[in-house]
Amino acid sequence: MSKPSQSSPWRIPLVRELVVILAIKLGVILGIKALWFTEPTVPENGTEKVSERLFGSVAVQDQSPTEESP
Repeated sequence: MSKPSQSSPWRIPLVRELVVILAIKLGVILGIKALWFTEPTVPENGTEKVSERLFGSVAVQDQSPTEESP
């Protein structure tokens, strides 16, 4: 039996170039994520605005949904 060659895929220039390009792209994407998407933005009265948009004019309740009523 012949011995399989021990050549590494890293010896192929195309493989090296693709890995470098993918590493650069990953770095750019992670940089953009860290720069612009670090904190979620929650609009003020977001639930009320969505309810008004979907269901028309809705009266604003005095109680918050987390409070219990007697």
